[in-house]
Amino acid sequence: MSKDTFTALIVDDEELARGLVREHLQSHPEIVILAECANGFEAVKAASEQKPDLLFLDIQMPKLDGFEVLELISGPGPGGGAEWQPATVFITAFDQHAIKAFEAHAVDYLLKPFSEVRFEEALAKAKAKCIAGQFSVPRPSDLSAAARGSWPLERLVVRDGSKVTFISLDKLDYVQAQDDYVELKTEGRSYLKQQTLSSLENQLDPKRFLRVHRSFILPLDRLTRLEQGLTDSWTAILRDGTKLPVSRSGYAKLKELIG
Repeated sequence: MSKDTFTALIVDDEELARGLVREHLQSHPEIVILAECANGFEAVKAASEQKPDLLFLDIQMPKLDGFEVLELISGPGPGGGAEWQPATVFITAFDQHAIKAFEAHAVDYLLKPFSEVRFEEALAKAKAKCIAGQFSVPRPSDLSAAARGSWPLERLVVRDGSKVTFISLDKLDYVQAQDDYVELKTEGRSYLKQQTLSSLENQLDPKRFLRVHRSFILPLDRLTRLEQGLTDSWTAILRDGTKLPVSRSGYAKLKELIG
């Protein structure tokens, strides 16, 4: 399609909300609605397969929230080009959650109930971004981390092909950096997630999780003891017997937290 035509995906668990977006788009013949999705799983499937230019995305939904959808829809652009990301307009009923954080990353946001004038403003911004060809954005997990802001993180989502795995933070044993990925250890299994360790660290509760080494994040409830090495080095011993290296700064932070 030319730059005068834009494809769009509407994602909201409320049928009336989807209908309102669809109604506002009726006066724009240049917008082709590819699909309407009632939950995050439908959205991930439709977006990954059809790669819309525009994404109208609700934040608070069952199964997968809007931030998790954003993480899971990354992939090569049309024709196998650079990493693809749609021009995203968030839709939310809760302006106290992360609005300021994602204003700098998402194209715009619409606070329910929104007017037609406000919708037109957001649509104009999204179209302008597409025309400018600005598909290069931060990696989805980092974008989601910035967008989420103070929104409570209770789980991690990992996609492997068409399979989506949810990892409860209560069951996370530790996290290890693996180049551009993090390796999540949980219940004897490992999962790779495309995200930087620093980005994930910023999403986790610092009272529960601590970066004890440049390559490791440790849930404090998994720690049983610290062992000192011969060269003033330290090792964290976890409940399952796993041993993790502890840097000097990590040891200082541990001592401050656990005394």
